[in-house]
Amino acid sequence: MAENVSSRSDTPTNVSLAGSVDPVLQSLEYKTVSVFLVLLVCTVGIVGNVMVVLVVLTTRHMRTPTNCYLVSLAVADLTVLVAAGLPNISDSLTGTWVYGHAGCQGITYLQYLGINVSSCSITAFTVERYIAICHPMKAQTMCTVSRAKRIIAGVWVFTCIYCMMWFFLVDIQVSPDGGVVCGYRVSRDLYLPIYLMDFAIFYVIPLLLAIVLYGLIARILFLNPLPNAPGNAVGTATTLRRSCKEPAANSAAKAGRPPKSPLSSRKQVTKMLAVVVILFALLWMPYRTLVLINSFVSAPYLDAWFLLFCRTCIYANSAINPVVYNLMSQKFRSAFRDLYRCKHQDAHSSHTRSFSLFQSGCSVARDPRLCHDTNVFAKRGRGSS
Repeated sequence: MAENVSSRSDTPTNVSLAGSVDPVLQSLEYKTVSVFLVLLVCTVGIVGNVMVVLVVLTTRHMRTPTNCYLVSLAVADLTVLVAAGLPNISDSLTGTWVYGHAGCQGITYLQYLGINVSSCSITAFTVERYIAICHPMKAQTMCTVSRAKRIIAGVWVFTCIYCMMWFFLVDIQVSPDGGVVCGYRVSRDLYLPIYLMDFAIFYVIPLLLAIVLYGLIARILFLNPLPNAPGNAVGTATTLRRSCKEPAANSAAKAGRPPKSPLSSRKQVTKMLAVVVILFALLWMPYRTLVLINSFVSAPYLDAWFLLFCRTCIYANSAINPVVYNLMSQKFRSAFRDLYRCKHQDAHSSHTRSFSLFQSGCSVARDPRLCHDTNVFAKRGRGSS
């Protein structure tokens, strides 16, 4: 769970806002660094997560149970970046809340929704990896795309209902100097149990579960590997189809590399997902630790630069996963590349169809001069493109 930085020690608020009269927040240096960092991280994160969603939805061999959970994680990360990161830019520039009462409630709700769904999605694919690797026979019936979709729907419904309490806990407040902030209208005594429950459910328990399950997975994969068994992992798909709907040979074979064994693929996928979990733990740790300490001390630590660092870590956690997929997964790397090629092919096909229409018009008109003019126009168009 996140909080705004507030000048009131007993009023925690959400991750996107400054809400403080600290003169550092009004300095040009702070505003420049804050806007640049947040805008850079959010841009990279939004583009990357949108690409993850697109490649899984448009590429048949990428539609696996694990990737379904990664799509849920990508959508949750997009929610965090849009609801927490982008409002932070306007806060840094104006120094006040500009979205009104409804915006305060809606944006705070979306922030917590995205944060909590991302944690649940990480837990879901961790359990899925454990079943797929440690119980391969059960995985044939339990680790399916349809089941993954039902679990994801349940996660989103549960989290949507759970986060509705923030509609009743937040409100805009006017500071003594006339500034408007989006803050909580509850005392520290009420906020503390809510935060501790959120901290345990969506941070501590998922990490403890991940440590235990990845330990069991490592014992199977690296210490006592089992014979190859059928599964639904990202790296074990054998039927490939490029995202442009064109049949093609395996990308590794085309590049002259021998295809990976199923065991090697499972190891690679597990490593990639373990890195996602580790980054989640590390990038959330500064902010979680700070808020936990501030919940118990009488004079909370609210250094503006350190709070900017904590918030940037949160946004980076939502932006870095597509980079990890691209670096550690050949499947995702090829899918990202194919998606990029498809856009260029679509643009080229559109140009070719337009030229064909011109040629058809020439044939119907049977006017040599018209055909000559059209060809000249087409050549010029290609030369200028």
